[in-house]
Amino acid sequence: MTGALSQLALFWSPALTGAALALLLPLLGLYLRLRREHWAALAYGQLGAAGALGALALGLPPLAGGLAASFAVAGAKHRLEKRLPAAGLFPLLFILGWSASLLLTANLPGVERLGAALFEGQLYFAGQEMLAGSAVALIAGGLFLRRAGPLLLLACLCPAHFQSSRLPAWPARAAFDLLAAAALALAVMSLGVMGAFALVFIPPWLAFALAANWRTALVAAPVLALCAHTLAFALALIHDQPFGPVLAAVLGLSALALPLAAAARPGSRRKTGQG
Repeated sequence: MTGALSQLALFWSPALTGAALALLLPLLGLYLRLRREHWAALAYGQLGAAGALGALALGLPPLAGGLAASFAVAGAKHRLEKRLPAAGLFPLLFILGWSASLLLTANLPGVERLGAALFEGQLYFAGQEMLAGSAVALIAGGLFLRRAGPLLLLACLCPAHFQSSRLPAWPARAAFDLLAAAALALAVMSLGVMGAFALVFIPPWLAFALAANWRTALVAAPVLALCAHTLAFALALIHDQPFGPVLAAVLGLSALALPLAAAARPGSRRKTGQG
């Protein structure tokens, strides 16, 4: 009994860190999908990983480097969109971030361990600082979306409203870009690049396909992500596996199973997950 309690105390901080991110990232993913920018999450995460590795090589805190790289991309996004084809911008940024990350890991001493953690998602090493950062991000993100979410929704569905009323939509959009960049940079430090991207991409994708309306999607996406995180955390801990790939596998299998289960229900109507 004492051993079980001590093990629980050892892993409660990583578990709560992952739970906070599992609640926040799908909410951001819903708005990214609405704006057709869900691939931005992959670019923010990978460039954040490259920034973290570069900062460690320079003797700086990795999280600071990850945040700086993600903020730089978020701040330059609108200028880059005017000069590059919009559809390929985020895949291009992801490719550059992936290349930089692997080259830094291969050529600089002392970054191999962090590089492996960023790619595999070693949530178990998340401590009190990461838990505090994730909690702050969840609270700040929730408050921001509660206030600015309707504006973001209106800007996507009815941009002519802002033009006719001469109200600028860019402050809310720019603030959301910075929030998404910060959340992804924080998430890759504990969930890994693909684990964080899976939380941003798959639950909103399923919510868009299965939820009856936007309000339902705002509840369904984080609930699904939290359930997947809890199952993945238990499986990875019991079988001594890296957390990121297990989380991605659980979410991926959910993406296959849930639509089939919904279609098999009597009287259910077929819905597509495209978009």
